[in-house]
Amino acid sequence: MSETQPAKPAAPRREHARTHHGDTVDDPYAWLKDPEDPETLDYLRAENAWAESRTGHLAPLRKAIFGEIKGRTQETDLSVPVRKRGWWYYGRTEEGKQYGIQCRVKAAGDTPPQVEAGVAVEGEEILVDGNELAAGHDFFSLGTCDVSPDGNLLAYAVNYSGDERFTLRFRDLRTGDDFPDDIPNVFYGGSWSLDGSVFFYTKVDDAWRPHQVWRHVLGEHEDKDVLVHQEDDERFWTGIDLTRSERYLFIVSGSKITTEVRYLDAADPTGEFTVFGNGREQGVEVSVDHQGDRFWVLHNRNAENFTLGWTPVDDTTQFHEVIAHDEAVRLESADAFNDHVVVSMRRAGLSQVGILDDAGVLTEIAFDEPIYSVGLGENPDYESRQIRLGYTSLVTPSSVYDYDIDAAELHLRKQTPVLGDFDPADYVQYREWATAQDGTKVPISIVAKAGVEADGTAPCLLYGYGSYEHSIDPYFSIARLSLLDRGVVFAIAHVRGGGEMGRQWYEQGKLLEKKHTFTDFVDCAEHLASVGWAAPDRIVARGGSAGGLLMGAVANLAPERFTGILADVPFVDALNTILDPTMPLTVIEWEEWGNPLESPEVYAYMKSYSPYENITGVTYPAILAVTSLNDTRVGFHEPAKWIAKLRRESPDSDVLLKTEMEAGHGGRSGRYDAWEEEAFNLAWILDRLGTA
Repeated sequence: MSETQPAKPAAPRREHARTHHGDTVDDPYAWLKDPEDPETLDYLRAENAWAESRTGHLAPLRKAIFGEIKGRTQETDLSVPVRKRGWWYYGRTEEGKQYGIQCRVKAAGDTPPQVEAGVAVEGEEILVDGNELAAGHDFFSLGTCDVSPDGNLLAYAVNYSGDERFTLRFRDLRTGDDFPDDIPNVFYGGSWSLDGSVFFYTKVDDAWRPHQVWRHVLGEHEDKDVLVHQEDDERFWTGIDLTRSERYLFIVSGSKITTEVRYLDAADPTGEFTVFGNGREQGVEVSVDHQGDRFWVLHNRNAENFTLGWTPVDDTTQFHEVIAHDEAVRLESADAFNDHVVVSMRRAGLSQVGILDDAGVLTEIAFDEPIYSVGLGENPDYESRQIRLGYTSLVTPSSVYDYDIDAAELHLRKQTPVLGDFDPADYVQYREWATAQDGTKVPISIVAKAGVEADGTAPCLLYGYGSYEHSIDPYFSIARLSLLDRGVVFAIAHVRGGGEMGRQWYEQGKLLEKKHTFTDFVDCAEHLASVGWAAPDRIVARGGSAGGLLMGAVANLAPERFTGILADVPFVDALNTILDPTMPLTVIEWEEWGNPLESPEVYAYMKSYSPYENITGVTYPAILAVTSLNDTRVGFHEPAKWIAKLRRESPDSDVLLKTEMEAGHGGRSGRYDAWEEEAFNLAWILDRLGTA
């Protein structure tokens, strides 16, 4: 070893054990939990130095990949303008600048203005310039950017650490001046009253749970703010929203399986909120939107995949069903406009969008590609007869469509430019179905460079998530082209625990059926190898957050199956975290994982799969764990402890920890910084696949 090369870090073990249900939980690296402990920080820096030394040979490749991402990205770009009252709103980026700029221009007619990248827009007003706000800071995040209904005022919230606690500010858009109001420690989102005199915002408790809704009168000191609602049940979060019609304010309190809605006339911001319908019913989820003299209601009472109907505004207990429950179709959302409702749903693993007219006729919008993702875009205009949609696939860049309801026609407004010689025809996408251990068919989405054969020789990156009914739908990625162009096959395993195949798909991958998520992923890897889409010894697995739990679990379950595992902000110390109700979000999570404090069965089940608990002396595939010091969702200590224990129990395994010291759950905030971070990850993946 040269004098300048760092030594492999070895975190000291310290006795730390707890007893639950007569069983002992050993946690020898619990001391790594404190982000202010100098010894912890020294250890993280030592791990960073070790990771850099082990990957230093990849520096030229990282530089090349960064250049490819940058070279394919139109750095000076803008979004398709969105109409709200008398303005078109849009965001834009400028070459050389890290952050976006939020803008607007006066509206003339119903057709979006033909704005061009790099060309000044006549009459443009800048609402928020993220680059100005970020000046002098290593991290910047915008948590709220909300214009008042009359278009005169702006509420915006900033964060400079990544811990997701923001400072709320207000700007007079007529003068460009900020008000003296400055409210610290608020959470994402918020809503204006109809007249713009009041702004409602949320705050979090010590467990980072949004539990309070506050009312702020513009121009008054925050000491005079009024607590409107407090959610005392620790399983529930709460938030507030203004309906598209701008007629009602909704306070929504929700757990993983239960929702309660309160509503108030937006013209009476100091009034009392009314509980919607029959109030909180355990196990019943409800979403509500307003239209004319009725509320549209989506719920799952005796309807696993949800049903849609409406109630009169003056009697919210009287439900009139319009779309009945369907075992093959998961209804996901219903967005009300003046004379129609946009229904988002899911069938056979694919997202769908339909228009429900006043007569109760649902017209689904068709797309040509065999696998794709479509969803409702920004649609703030309640009176609009054109519906903004977002669309993408594994080979089609993110696209913005307007659907003309009267003409039943789609109009492509913009497709994200991909510079260079990119041609979608150079890539192919497929849908495969793996057979799980219990016979369940699990969908896999696949993309590869045209000409790559399913002959069992291709390197493969397999991505997975599988929690919270969150669907990982097919999506396009400029960065991913750097893999595909080097012959790598990219695949998404749509494992149980996600929502791709409906509510039942989610139910079969949570609580005491969580292991289906892990075995499904391994079965998908086996299937890809068996049908030739992956060389058996050239598969790297990747997942983040709860998908990081998946990575840790499959590392223990089938270490021989993968040549590398990349775990982003991984939830790998699941048992210890869910045993500790003082940890951020733990109590909320009990309805997802179970409560091991109360249930010996849940405790034993979680202990049998929690990655940190099940490390052995086997030789693991190469592992790269990436985390952030200020992550409030999955603490940095989880991957830090995991890597420390892996290195001790399996000293011959090649495991690395990389910690961003100025970032949160989403990693580094600036787009160039994020590209560098992804270039590091992709270079490591290519190295593990033998294509570096």
